[in-house]
Amino acid sequence: MAAMTRELKPVLVFDSGIGGLTVLREARVLMPERGFIYVADDAGFPYGGWEEEPLKARILDLFSDLLGTYDPEAVIIACNTAFTLAGADLRARFPEMRFIGTVPAIKPAAERTRSGLVSVLATPGTVKRAYTRDLIQSFAGQCHVRLVGSQNLAGMAEAYIRGESIADDLVLDEIMPCFVEMDGRRTDIVVLACTHYPFLANIFRRLAPWPVDWLDPAEAIARQARRLVPPAFDAEHPEQHDFAVFTSGNPDFSTRRLMQGFGLRTC
Repeated sequence: MAAMTRELKPVLVFDSGIGGLTVLREARVLMPERGFIYVADDAGFPYGGWEEEPLKARILDLFSDLLGTYDPEAVIIACNTAFTLAGADLRARFPEMRFIGTVPAIKPAAERTRSGLVSVLATPGTVKRAYTRDLIQSFAGQCHVRLVGSQNLAGMAEAYIRGESIADDLVLDEIMPCFVEMDGRRTDIVVLACTHYPFLANIFRRLAPWPVDWLDPAEAIARQARRLVPPAFDAEHPEQHDFAVFTSGNPDFSTRRLMQGFGLRTC
């Protein structure tokens, strides 16, 4: 008689919109035995313009429902704004759950820079967060770090990945503050501190006034998830775990088609 395979719990990936798909893509490579549930809080998108306390309350309330409904093995918070704001509260309220967070990749940027000029391209919420400034103080004290909070790039990325065109000049307006010249030195690393932004990385490279390293944290987040969720290759995940949930309950056709491209059915 063939040995029975045990059923694995899914990993839940949470983001304000579809930016977390950049993390999901990397996590699937490293965690092939796991199923994934992707949750987009599109009803609350974009997070960058929210006041802190209402947004934190929203995220905590959402997770009270999500964890009870889906019982995941672990949760990847694929959103800098959400995790820097609510990560500590989530871990305190749900101590039995593994939370893998997303924070601006300031430490690796400080380790890699040669010029000492680093920019962090983020949402306004992430830029103003004390968590971000603590990272700079702890890991990048010897660098000049410019924080650039974009009101519009996350929305542009959502439109672009759905197949809409975006004007070069509008993108350039958002990224130009990242490029600093000082004492004969130039910015050489830009941290992409929003998971939406890697979808636009090729446009950023084309429009940049000089070459820089655009630091995408998605692979590092996936590696951390792999470390916290041990492999279980003697088990299998049910196919029904691979789906996407939108808090609006009404994703449009292009979004549904995008989810299909990532192997997710839409609930």
